[in-house]
Amino acid sequence: MKTFATRSLAFALAAGFAFASHAADVTVSAAASLTNAFREIAPMFESANPGTKVQLNFAASGALLQQIAKGAPADVFASADQETMDQAQTQGLVKESQRRNFVSNALVVIVPSASANVPKSTNDLTQPAYARIAIGLPASVPVGRYTKSVLEGANLWGAIEPKMIGATNVRQALDYVARGEVDAGFVYSTDAAIMLDKVKVALTVPTPKPILYPVAPLPAGPNAAQGEKFVDFLFTPPAQAILSKYGFGKP
Repeated sequence: MKTFATRSLAFALAAGFAFASHAADVTVSAAASLTNAFREIAPMFESANPGTKVQLNFAASGALLQQIAKGAPADVFASADQETMDQAQTQGLVKESQRRNFVSNALVVIVPSASANVPKSTNDLTQPAYARIAIGLPASVPVGRYTKSVLEGANLWGAIEPKMIGATNVRQALDYVARGEVDAGFVYSTDAAIMLDKVKVALTVPTPKPILYPVAPLPAGPNAAQGEKFVDFLFTPPAQAILSKYGFGKP
């Protein structure tokens, strides 16, 4: 009986320590385009907050919102567009008073580095030379929505949509171009910058609305307090320096 009690106590203590360790985790769900920057920022935050481990989850902003709405654990949500964060706010997942824009970005058209065809304008993409164009799925991928709004504004969406090779996030669109599986693609300038050996930027595309990334802590998250700290950390000079290093601009 004593041995059983001792083992039970040891198990309870181990479980308690495991829970404490888990409770110290801060889970950050962030837009795919933030992958490289956040992977550098995470260990910086951990160093500044001993005992805290950052768990990173990257995907298209719309997919992340669906995960969070269905109960996936998350303490921070960083979106690549305002619309997705608006939806999170409408669903009561974030508070308006806690959401802040922390970086900006730009939309660009890229082609494979070996391509002889380089469009000089979005109008050129209607030509036969550009038969396959990687575009994020507008329903769930912010870069796809930005792209669609630009092309609709120029009355080009009807001609280009049939050529669209849908991407589930901006990094997939980048990969399609880098592997030469498409003739061109729409991505953020920060994504193009990490693969300049495999893609080249043909042109920067002005968007009707500036590309601003909002971030907010999730009050219902398992570690909401650390989520707030992580959001605050993104505005510190060290974190902003990393974001700038990867090409993100000021909001």
